[in-house]
Amino acid sequence: MPHVLITGANRGIGLALTKQYLDLGWQVTASCRELAKATELTGLNCPQLHYIELDITDYPAVSQLADNIEAIDLLINNAGYYGPKGYGFGNTDVEQWRQVFEINTIAPLKMVELLYPKLAAGQGKTIVCLSSKVGSMTENTSGGGYIYRSSKAALNSVVKSLHNDLSAQGYKVAALHPGWVQTEMGGPNALIDTKTSAQGLIAVIEGLDASQSGGFYDYRGESIGW
Repeated sequence: MPHVLITGANRGIGLALTKQYLDLGWQVTASCRELAKATELTGLNCPQLHYIELDITDYPAVSQLADNIEAIDLLINNAGYYGPKGYGFGNTDVEQWRQVFEINTIAPLKMVELLYPKLAAGQGKTIVCLSSKVGSMTENTSGGGYIYRSSKAALNSVVKSLHNDLSAQGYKVAALHPGWVQTEMGGPNALIDTKTSAQGLIAVIEGLDASQSGGFYDYRGESIGW
């Protein structure tokens, strides 16, 4: 039975991915920061599901997880944080910027580094980071969004470097844009629901091959310019 670890699995896209991988017969380790608030996740009655409380920026805790988890075939770095909205040029909160970078950019790389022995022991050797089209230099025609945009642009660079470092060992690494999704972050006016996004993301992940590793794609499998 293949094994996937999904971060930020308590709601939104992470929860939808968890449900769909369970339906597909995968073993799922689903992490979130506060299990007490993750009632929909903890209410799932499935023997293939193991949920854990984990702050992805608590690197000693991630290291401890790595010591106690089974081999991983697929790692989905889904957890993310948007940070402040509507602040505009001249009002950037530096402490918030640091927090967003810690969660969106630094933590995903540390997850890969600390879980590497368990990824190496798995068969799938697939690493996916949930990015965003707003992190694309090509797509940035409106400006603003300095904090979130920069964190996702930096995450894309991490993905590219991971591909360069690990592809010779048989790993596939990709940055995926989930679409504009109806979540707490995306808001009620977003274009697609979490189920649609998760279905698309899973199809893209399943179709990843060596030639696509190191790329940036949306949930329909279309390439996005860096």
